[in-house]
Amino acid sequence: MSLFPRARRVLRRAFRSSPISFLAVAALSIAPATASAATVSGRVVDPDGRPVAAVRIVVSTAAGQVTESSTDDLGRFSIPDVPAGTYDLRAFKEGLQGDAATLSVGASDPPEINIRLRVSAVTESIVVSAAQVEQPVSRTADSVTVITGGDLAARQVETVSDALRLVPALAVTRSGGRGAITSIFPRGGNSNYTLVLVDGIRANSFGGGYDFAHMSVADIDRIEVVRDPESALYGSDAIGAVVQIITRRGGPARVSGAVEGGGQSTGREVIEASGSQGGWSFGGGAEHLSSGGFTGIAPATGETVSNDDYHLGHASGSLGWQRQGGSLDFLMTGNLTHDERGVPGPYGSNPIGAYTGVDRVSRETDDTRQLGGRFDNAWSAAVRQRIDVNYTDIATDYTSPFGPSTTGTHRFEGRVQEDMAFAPALGASAGVEFQREQGSSTYVVGTAGTPIPIDRGMVGTFGELRYAADRWYVAGGVRVEHITRDALDANPSGFPPRPAFPAQTVDSVNPKIAFSYALIPPSASGASTRLRASAGTGIRPPDVFEIGFTNNPNLLPERSQSLSGGIEQQFAGGAYAAGVTAFYNRYDDLIVTVGRALQGASPYVTDNISNARASGVELSGDARPLPGLTLHANYTFLDTEILSVDGLAGVAPPPFKIGDPLIRRPRNQGLIDVTYGAGRITAFGDILMRGQILDVEPNYGASGGLFESPGYTVVNAGVSVRLVRGLDVYARVLNLTNTSYEETLGYPALPRTGTIGVRVAAGR
Repeated sequence: MSLFPRARRVLRRAFRSSPISFLAVAALSIAPATASAATVSGRVVDPDGRPVAAVRIVVSTAAGQVTESSTDDLGRFSIPDVPAGTYDLRAFKEGLQGDAATLSVGASDPPEINIRLRVSAVTESIVVSAAQVEQPVSRTADSVTVITGGDLAARQVETVSDALRLVPALAVTRSGGRGAITSIFPRGGNSNYTLVLVDGIRANSFGGGYDFAHMSVADIDRIEVVRDPESALYGSDAIGAVVQIITRRGGPARVSGAVEGGGQSTGREVIEASGSQGGWSFGGGAEHLSSGGFTGIAPATGETVSNDDYHLGHASGSLGWQRQGGSLDFLMTGNLTHDERGVPGPYGSNPIGAYTGVDRVSRETDDTRQLGGRFDNAWSAAVRQRIDVNYTDIATDYTSPFGPSTTGTHRFEGRVQEDMAFAPALGASAGVEFQREQGSSTYVVGTAGTPIPIDRGMVGTFGELRYAADRWYVAGGVRVEHITRDALDANPSGFPPRPAFPAQTVDSVNPKIAFSYALIPPSASGASTRLRASAGTGIRPPDVFEIGFTNNPNLLPERSQSLSGGIEQQFAGGAYAAGVTAFYNRYDDLIVTVGRALQGASPYVTDNISNARASGVELSGDARPLPGLTLHANYTFLDTEILSVDGLAGVAPPPFKIGDPLIRRPRNQGLIDVTYGAGRITAFGDILMRGQILDVEPNYGASGGLFESPGYTVVNAGVSVRLVRGLDVYARVLNLTNTSYEETLGYPALPRTGTIGVRVAAGR
């Protein structure tokens, strides 16, 4: 394969042409000549003065996180070998919140730090997805949601896509039951507009697509969701949102496992473990799931449905080593996923009577392999360097009545980043990221009629400046993306015929600016108010089929421009919180087919001529009115509109008209979620509501016509009981009222389904 020699050549060119060489010199120039260190220690208590165990203690500067520790059973922590400097020290614990402490470290140990936490309706957390360095979520100016491992366990969540239903303005659409294609539409963006990262490794296929059906929750520490374009940080594919999975590692040694079974002959087994010893830390998990799927009667034809079974195997792990004091950090991560599913096709709503019967032949098998390495070196408290190297391999085999086919993505990534703290309140990051990726499909062929790959390289040079002092947080950054696609052989027998494409080069500049301001800063007993706003751009380069099935040699990336702003209010010292966010997104250079109606706009069969917009409002409320009781509700109003194509005023791509809404984007959606945990019992209940959407005919797509798909309300509930220490039994019921509904027109969703299970855990 030609991927890796080319990758090495491009990487060498990237380093020669990037600012890294002088960044390293700049970094060393501001590093202090001496390296004195001290031990930082203290104690954390709850609002009643009782010690709190397992609190995460994070020490950071404007250059990012320096080191971390956790409290013991007495609420005490001790962090040795912290280099001289000025730091922020923060404590993180689900359901509690504390103020940051400013810490000055010199040659001798500083005084002990005592931290009193207060009840908080919104969980404070460190996030790594909204800036080039780690930031507390209370400081970030972007629209960020964090779903913790505790949230997943309390709600007995099966997949990441189910967890994302808790997030405002994300429309989650599954085409059937377990394992069916699951798409995310972020704030009106397309289903391939969300960049997915697993411990920093890109998981999207070539061109941005991602199927959320198969992402396991086996060893997840938290899920970070940023609902803004982030191409200033990540470059390609971060055009609408970013979902990052952070797996669990380190901490006190623990191991847990669960076995469960339920409706549709579904069985699931999960095991996970994590811990640390000295400077070493590890984490890992594995999951096996098997389901017979729906075997009832098809509403459309009266046939018995088969070929709806689903099987999933997943394993992941990480191993890290950190020098005492956090000055040096190595991490290796990897994951393997294999899934297989029957594809019975649509068998529900049949708006034009086009169904020919249940597909008993089609099956899809996916294999994903990822491996990543990270090296962090803190030259001093003010200077940090990070190097990442990642590899991803995605292969899909599909069998249909027309025969077998395959698609694939191979990707190699390298990244070098320098983080600097010029002052306690002023930090900066800069660096370069290289990608070399290859996409392929059985149906993308060359002159000889045999499959040919599409090779693409990207070099992103980026910088970011951050200011955080008193009530202000301001961040601004830019990334210049240099995208090169290799020459492509012709396919004269294709439909349409494809001429030979010369190599293509595209440069894209993606800026971002964001700020937040504490109008009323947090306090132990009063209210707090925070304002935030952001603006940025995003891009998504074409995928394999968009390049392989066009006669246009100059397809460009699709683009987005976004504005958002909001206000967050906390009451009663943080026990109650409410927020409102307004957003506006503009999508340009969308790739569409140029039929007869659009021939005046382009000479090609496909081109970047379509445009759309989306705007809306997100409302959210959180409360912890009683110990153990958590309430959450959100509502999103979304208004989308298809705009005129470039060059033809008043004309939209058929069958759409100017002003039509985008498909599968609900105008109204919301949820109410309740969890309760006290003593031996943990329980949850949620109500998910989605309004009517515009969808396409299930068999023929948009060419078969546009149809309204009804809204629905679904109720889920579950309970877990601890029998003895380390042994829980649990049960949940999805679709408690047995509502008949379709998230995607023509594909019935899960009926009422019950599950029972047992969980065993050892360790703290």
